[in-house]
Amino acid sequence: MVLGSLAGCGGHGVTSTDGPPAAGRTPAVAHARSPAAPAPPPTLAPGPDGRTPVFMHGPRTGEKVVALTFDADMTAAEGPRAAAGEHFDNPELIGLLRELKVPATVFMTGRWADEYPAQARSIGADPLFEVANHSYSHYAFRSPCYGLPAVAKDDMRADAARAFASFRKAGVRNTVPYFRFPGGCYDDASLRALAPEKVTAVQWDVVSGDAFATDADAVARQVLDGVGPGSLVVMHCTRSAAPVTDEAVRQVVPELRRRGYRLVKVSDLIRAAAGS
Repeated sequence: MVLGSLAGCGGHGVTSTDGPPAAGRTPAVAHARSPAAPAPPPTLAPGPDGRTPVFMHGPRTGEKVVALTFDADMTAAEGPRAAAGEHFDNPELIGLLRELKVPATVFMTGRWADEYPAQARSIGADPLFEVANHSYSHYAFRSPCYGLPAVAKDDMRADAARAFASFRKAGVRNTVPYFRFPGGCYDDASLRALAPEKVTAVQWDVVSGDAFATDADAVARQVLDGVGPGSLVVMHCTRSAAPVTDEAVRQVVPELRRRGYRLVKVSDLIRAAAGS
């Protein structure tokens, strides 16, 4: 599903002011192919008036595919907490995804890449994963947004660009031109502000509920109850804020496969949307 000009906000739910597009509408996908190089990751064509396009899920018909996505959150102001021993990373989760051979898209903040450059580089070098932009600061691009500090409209593009710069500095290779708004909060102003970056904003249609959860079984049930063909699930890669995600994933992945689902990256969902 593509949402071009609606306003959304949800710390892992989306609220729209304009409603979804007409049923059966096929997303417009921009492709750039070179005969001498692999095709780059697919992106959506710009929304109305050139605004950043928004992708929420893949095709509901055809092959049963699901994308698990993981937000590697860290705000620009959380350095002292990390220095004091708080873990904003989750290497056990990344190791589990490798063990289970789960393709995944990691939405990484630039601040996270600055704090954990070796991990960022390792994730970005693994063909199992792709790394997308979750802003540099993890500050809100629309307020109010779950108590997050706000990014000024004039600073939004620079914040996103700074995250990509942090990825390059850390040596992250498998980057994709996708952006996830912190807290899922956005509006027309933020879609316009990000347009020059030529990214596709990626939301979700299944909320895992792993943020601050302590019951892995409940998280797994919420994911499994919500998924359908083309679903895009939001989870987290932050031990301090999502301590049971790896336990939930250990339940979710085999059950999805038992149900006949194939796990894919966000780029695969967008590519599938092009052919729907």
